[in-house]
Amino acid sequence: MVKILDRADGVLLEGRESVRDLRESGASAAELSELLAATGDELSQSASIVFNIAVIGDSRPLDSAVYKETYRIAREALSNAFQHSQATKIEVELTYNNAGISVRVRDNGSGIDNAILGSGRAGHWGLSGMRERARKVGGQLNIWSKAGAGTEIELTIPAAVAYPRSQGVSLWHRIKRAMSGAEGINRD
Repeated sequence: MVKILDRADGVLLEGRESVRDLRESGASAAELSELLAATGDELSQSASIVFNIAVIGDSRPLDSAVYKETYRIAREALSNAFQHSQATKIEVELTYNNAGISVRVRDNGSGIDNAILGSGRAGHWGLSGMRERARKVGGQLNIWSKAGAGTEIELTIPAAVAYPRSQGVSLWHRIKRAMSGAEGINRD
C-alpha cells in the first residue's frame, strides 16, 4: 500500500510538472520556491519530519529549462531525504545572487553509504539522474554525507545559464560560454 501511495504521489507531481512544462517563457523564481515548499510540505505529511524552506536573495526569473531541471533535482533530493534518511529535520535553502542560483537540501539523518554515493543504488537512478540533470543545464551537483551526521546536496548553476538575459541566445550557447569562462560573473 505504501508503494502504491508513493507512486501515486509521483504521478501527481509528474502531472503538475507537465502542466508547468507547457509554459514557454522563463519561470518565475517565486514559483520555484512555492513548488519546492509544496513538495516538502506534501512529503512531510506522511512522516514526523520537520520541513523548512528558506529563500536567500532577491528571487529572479529562471530560464525555463533551468527551472524544470532545478525543480526535478531538488524534488529527487527531497524525496530521497524523506524516504531514506531517517531524519527528524529536512531543509531547503534556495539562493539567488549575481553568481547564479543554488539549491541546498539538507537533512540530519543517517547519511549515505560511501558505495551508494559513488555509484548509486543498484536499479535506482536517483543520484546518477540528479548528476546528469545538473550537467545538462551547466550546473554542478555536490553531495556531502557522513554516517550519523546527515546529508547535504547542493546544486549550483551559474548566472550566465540560470537567468535569461537574451532571448536570441540558446541555453546550450550560454552553458558553453559559462563553462569556458567567456562570460564570467554576471554583475547586475
